[in-house]
Amino acid sequence: MNATNEKATLSFSDGTPAIELPIYKGVVGPDVIDIRKLYGQTGKFTYDPGFMSTASCNSKITYIDGDKGELLYRGYQIQDLATNCDFLESCYLLLKGELPNATQKKEFDDLVMHHTMVHEQMQFFLRGFRRDAHPMAVLTGLVGGMAAFYHDGLDINDAHQREVSQIRLIAKMPTLVAMAYKYSVGQPMIYPKNNLSYTANFMQMMFATPCEEYKVNEVLVRALDRIFILHADHEQNASTSTVRLAGSSGTNPFAAIAAGVACLWGPAHGGANEACLQMLEEIQANGGVEKIDDFIAKVKDKNSGVRLMGFGHRVYKNFDPRAKLMRETCYEVLKELGLENDPLFKLAMTLEKIALEDEYFVSRKLYPNVDFYSGIVQRALGIPTEMFTCIFALARTVGWISQWEEMITDSEYKIGRPRQLFVGSPTRTVQPIAKR
Repeated sequence: MNATNEKATLSFSDGTPAIELPIYKGVVGPDVIDIRKLYGQTGKFTYDPGFMSTASCNSKITYIDGDKGELLYRGYQIQDLATNCDFLESCYLLLKGELPNATQKKEFDDLVMHHTMVHEQMQFFLRGFRRDAHPMAVLTGLVGGMAAFYHDGLDINDAHQREVSQIRLIAKMPTLVAMAYKYSVGQPMIYPKNNLSYTANFMQMMFATPCEEYKVNEVLVRALDRIFILHADHEQNASTSTVRLAGSSGTNPFAAIAAGVACLWGPAHGGANEACLQMLEEIQANGGVEKIDDFIAKVKDKNSGVRLMGFGHRVYKNFDPRAKLMRETCYEVLKELGLENDPLFKLAMTLEKIALEDEYFVSRKLYPNVDFYSGIVQRALGIPTEMFTCIFALARTVGWISQWEEMITDSEYKIGRPRQLFVGSPTRTVQPIAKR
């Protein structure tokens, strides 16, 4: 954070003396006004619901330029990383700040892949859930419950213990997600295999059974690996901010990440690709491609209450840079699996074509986003819709834990304590019950 010689002068019409506030300049992006002394000097707070104009921290990890449609991990374009690196290379980058060389990559891959097993007693914990529990409910409990099994990684003031917990979370999250899935479908848990890649190992834990050998399809592994990379971090979004806020209290990393998982479960955040698939299934049930014009008409009618899911983005005002990469992967997967003519996928491609050509959507920049394509890919891979957000949590864990580590080691970090504008009743006196 670089201080400038410029100051922001804040004047008041209520007689409060004007004050000067420092301005800080980032490497890229908007300057920020330091308001930390505002309350002390004026007795006033700022009001910013949703924190849309508030920088809660300084960070070196991820940068988004919504107007340009740009996403950077540690300065690298997401397009370059998704094309030239695998997920664990991206994990190394987010955690350590630089891409690994060949030796560092091998050491890191080996370290992660030899921490993939979870404590055997976690299976008994898992059995306490109902079979029909949502996988995200199960995952939230499992991640938080890791603190009960791994006591040697809970001291947040010990750099080595923090690193141990970071590796454990990245390594064990695929195992926990696969456990939640296998439990929901009544299949036996499949143990990890250290000789497979991170993503191939996850797929075999998800889809293998003891009855027959599971064959890894490299096209599908690359597709899921790309999904992981594209979802690994996304600046100070709701779940990342939740992890930072929870972590600011000094809680252990497993509890902080469990808080992030819980936040991600919200349909406005991690549930977007699940909502997109549900939309496609509803269109298909109501006539499919033949009736898609009726659906589009409802989307354009503000009074219909029908929303187009998987198009447009709150942050990206032009296009989602992850969507183009995911679109390529989507077509590769459909071709590999021979699903180009599947009715639901044909419907999705028809909807994509309309959104890219119809003036109504083009003028509003409602382009397909990453959730639209990743949902289609995951369904093609055989991942149930209710598991989509678990996949998102698996990928985002490295971003959460990188942001948590950055916060813990920031000399300016304090426990989060947002303020409020109180609009309730003023001070009152309790009346005897007979007079109320």
